[in-house]
Amino acid sequence: MQIPKLLVTAIALGFPMSAMAQDADIGRNMYMQYCATCHGVDAIGDGPLTELMMEKPGDLTQLSAENEAEPGEFPMLHIIHVIDGRTGIRAHGGSMPTYGEVFMSEAAGHGTTGSVLETRGRILSLALYLESIQN
Repeated sequence: MQIPKLLVTAIALGFPMSAMAQDADIGRNMYMQYCATCHGVDAIGDGPLTELMMEKPGDLTQLSAENEAEPGEFPMLHIIHVIDGRTGIRAHGGSMPTYGEVFMSEAAGHGTTGSVLETRGRILSLALYLESIQN
């Protein structure tokens, strides 16, 4: 029996499965705050700032379809790393801001174990939302 990747990711990040549905809702709110100005409200890469950008943002609704490693599967761990940016994977060649440090600095008790978990929770919530909008 193969364990679903989302479950593995959740366990690895220390999150209970019961929180995942609400995390996608939290992720939607975070998406609207941090991502929609570039990727657009519908996540297709048509945000209001695209006129000013040299490199256009990607269509985030196609992440599963464009996953070369496992076509049709949402690349959860890769997306978490791209959003986080603290793991050495620089998003889209460097043009997209990464949010690991931003979320960490906004977390209560900056630098504590709790703030690390809060940061991971925010990143996972955002990734869960992106997974929920795949075409």
